[in-house]
Amino acid sequence: MIAERKRLSSGLTVTSKVFVRSRNGGATKIVREHYLRNDIPCYSKLCNKCQLVLKPDANGELPQFILSESPLKLNSGSPHYVVLDTNIILHAIDLVENIDCFFDVIVPQTVLEEVKNRSFPIYQRIRSLVKSDEKRFVVFHNEFNEATHVSRMKDESSNDYNDRAIRKVAEWYNLHLNTNNNSTTPVRILFITNDKDNLSKAKAEGIDSMTLSEYVEDLPNADVLRDLIPTETSSFDNIKETSYPEYYNNSRIMGGVKNGTLYQGMLNISTYNFLEGSVQVAAFKKPLLILGTRNLNRAFNGDSVIVELLPKDKWREPSTTIVEESTVGADDNAEEEDQEETSIISDKERRVLAQDAIKASSAIAEGTTDNNKLQPTAKVVGIVRRSWRYYVGQIAPTSVSQDHDSGNSAKSCFVILMDKVLPKLRIRTRKAKELLGQRIVVAVDSWPSTSKYPQGHFVRCLGEIESAEAETEALLLEHNVEYRPFSKSVLDCLPAEGSNWTVPEDFGPKRKDLRDKLVCSIDPPGCVDIDDALHAKVLPNGNYEVGVHIADVGHFVKANTALDNEGASRGTSVYLVDKRIDMLPMLLGTNLCSLKPYVERFAFSVIWELDENANIVNIDYMKSVIKSREAFSYERAQNRIDDPSQNDELTQSMRVLLKLSKKLKQKRLDAGALNLASPEVKVHMDSETSDPGEVEIKKLLETNSLVEEFMLFANISVARKIYDAYPQTAMLRRHAPPPATNFETLNEMLAVRKPGMNISLESSKSLADSLDRCVDTKDPYFNTLLRIMSTRCMMAAEYFPSGSYGYPEFRHYGLAVDIYTHFTSPIRRYCDVVAHRQLAGAIGYENLDLSHRDKSKMDLIVKNINKRHRNAQFAGRASIEYYVGQVMRNNESEQEGYVIKCFNNGIVVLVPKFGVEGLIKLDVLGDINSAEFDEEKYELSFTDFAGKKRVVGVFDKVRVDVKSIKDEVTGKRKAQLVLK
Repeated sequence: MIAERKRLSSGLTVTSKVFVRSRNGGATKIVREHYLRNDIPCYSKLCNKCQLVLKPDANGELPQFILSESPLKLNSGSPHYVVLDTNIILHAIDLVENIDCFFDVIVPQTVLEEVKNRSFPIYQRIRSLVKSDEKRFVVFHNEFNEATHVSRMKDESSNDYNDRAIRKVAEWYNLHLNTNNNSTTPVRILFITNDKDNLSKAKAEGIDSMTLSEYVEDLPNADVLRDLIPTETSSFDNIKETSYPEYYNNSRIMGGVKNGTLYQGMLNISTYNFLEGSVQVAAFKKPLLILGTRNLNRAFNGDSVIVELLPKDKWREPSTTIVEESTVGADDNAEEEDQEETSIISDKERRVLAQDAIKASSAIAEGTTDNNKLQPTAKVVGIVRRSWRYYVGQIAPTSVSQDHDSGNSAKSCFVILMDKVLPKLRIRTRKAKELLGQRIVVAVDSWPSTSKYPQGHFVRCLGEIESAEAETEALLLEHNVEYRPFSKSVLDCLPAEGSNWTVPEDFGPKRKDLRDKLVCSIDPPGCVDIDDALHAKVLPNGNYEVGVHIADVGHFVKANTALDNEGASRGTSVYLVDKRIDMLPMLLGTNLCSLKPYVERFAFSVIWELDENANIVNIDYMKSVIKSREAFSYERAQNRIDDPSQNDELTQSMRVLLKLSKKLKQKRLDAGALNLASPEVKVHMDSETSDPGEVEIKKLLETNSLVEEFMLFANISVARKIYDAYPQTAMLRRHAPPPATNFETLNEMLAVRKPGMNISLESSKSLADSLDRCVDTKDPYFNTLLRIMSTRCMMAAEYFPSGSYGYPEFRHYGLAVDIYTHFTSPIRRYCDVVAHRQLAGAIGYENLDLSHRDKSKMDLIVKNINKRHRNAQFAGRASIEYYVGQVMRNNESEQEGYVIKCFNNGIVVLVPKFGVEGLIKLDVLGDINSAEFDEEKYELSFTDFAGKKRVVGVFDKVRVDVKSIKDEVTGKRKAQLVLK
């Protein structure tokens, strides 16, 4: 390679890298040119040079100078600007974002690119800081500035090259600003890095540099900020509690994955046994079991891991023992250092693993093992990608001693995380005692191989445990839901709040006027973000015209705007019991786009001509203008349809819709669509106090089904249209058939507990029919229970761009259709926004943005919205669980429940009335020593405290006392069930 630099007549400098590539005996010369400028500003208001020489751009605007003329002073008395290294942003982003720290910050382009490549979420956060005026962050394009561009030296690593480029920025700013300063006070340019090598080189080059800790200590508010500093591994160098196996190096991992001796997958930790994880890999039908902390080897739930298969004599069945993290290592001291190295495995863990191993070995030796139940086992040998995020928990009171009050030095303590499958976290803080009883946010920094527990640092306090505000924010953080207010740049994409936007008289020739149609909406009571509306009428030929009209969000949300980027990032709205976290600003969802009654609104319409049997005769797609005649709740619409005295045109049209929807549903069921179930409940809130009042199981009316059927119908029709137009990038949704192994345990339970019943998996039709046949005449609820348990055996549906799979794999198993998408809720789902744009392109209404015609970009979009959709579901369920707990708090009652799992030391019971399930451990059921677990019969026998012999098994109906208690370990309120 030959590097050259020359100046052009225009004043620009161009650097050229000349490569000679040899291939098949021939030589190819490759020239890569990089243009440098001498007019890139420093963005400081203190600089008189940049502000004088810069010229306006094509729009007549000058670059905005952001860095303050009166920057913050350190305790040492000097005003300063800060240049940040990559590691500071990656590991201390919460401190960088803190409103009490970091102002007038220079982010070199080199740093920004490194952050983008290593963590896109953190990149987005730093970009948000740059857009914010409050903290004054600027991106300096050092790689295009003639004075700061550096060429790569021979044999220099990319990391060393980047470090040198960043140091050059700090050096240049110091010289530039203190030469051209229009103030009498010199400004100090501080380079902040925690990289020891980079720090030592910076000091050797005369650059004013500090570690993050040194910088924070020199700030006036250091006392507030100290606990936010990420814990350096060196802070825990003296802790030698254990010795985890070291991870394999990259070359060994790459070679092992390539030759098939190592496997990559996502780790899932068992809800009932934190010592047991599983990794699904394509090479095995059953997941690989990871048993014990040594084999889990510091991996977190959700980590992408590399695993190595263990010998067949170590293959095991999944454990039948409940083991919770809180019962293992409960007496560990967070502050002890230089203690004698101990085994990773606790005595209790050793007993559990030994029992499972003895049972497996005996069965193998006697030839009585059921090979169908055996699962291959493995160990974690590497981490590809950590799932670490912000976690919520509480400080363990037992880890806070009296000496936490003494002195100003940080003391170690444990934080018990709300997610019980995660280990406790060791942090160092000066505020441990005042944080007791509070929900706190923490971040994980590292997990050294010599520490039994991961290390982290305190981020912020949410409030008192069990307060509604703290618990709601906690569940949003736990499920990674973005809930911060929309930024000014996002809101600026919309009409002003009080502008009273209306449909313009001239709405263009391509948009159809459908204001004469008898359109109405049918939604849950109190719905304000109305996505969809319908109409129907009888045609002269006896057929029916039916229209589904969807809010035209695309009219306001244009591709690649700040508003669109925010919607794409959030992915979906999140519905909690007491609030809604919007994907798009409220003005859009509840006003501009909402298909409210009596006002004109833009819509995207799908209109069919259907015959008497609901077969499609014709179909048309159009952007439209509609005027809804009425907004019904499900119950009000049902009452109006059922009232024989109501015979107006609108009511007649709803009756047509109901008649046709029943035929559509029957067609789906005949094709094999599944009718599954989940324990859905509704929490009623007091309208004045917002306190939870009562819980009831959701009631579904015919009008619920009416709306559902036509939304499904529209989604299927749109899917076909956009796939025809964009066969590689159409936004679709698929639902894969469940592997037979997913239903093995459930079918074994049925064979033993309900002889003659079984679930067939040949097709969705056979599954649906077999579920219909599983009826217990003595217990009407049993069929619903079985559908709930079957739902948990299914695969999750997912969004995908059409080019990712062959057409047969597009199939939506649960709906029994060959192709499907989401089109009907663009106010609350980003998938639907993309589908709208693709449909608009398919019908020639407008050109489709390139981002939705590029498969790699669509892959990124669907990856994010799949994750966001899943998180939103979990957050909604967690909200219901919290408020159900509040309802039950002072209302202990006896309820009917069903046993859904059996272990050798407890049972799990589902209570349909509240939609909750609770673990009842053996030690509260009766005499532990008298208990016997029959694994083949899925039943547990024991002597209760009254001396009575009892036997309970899966599917048994039981009576339980239900009350709400606070878990002393996690601080979460949970249902406590006591068997009657």
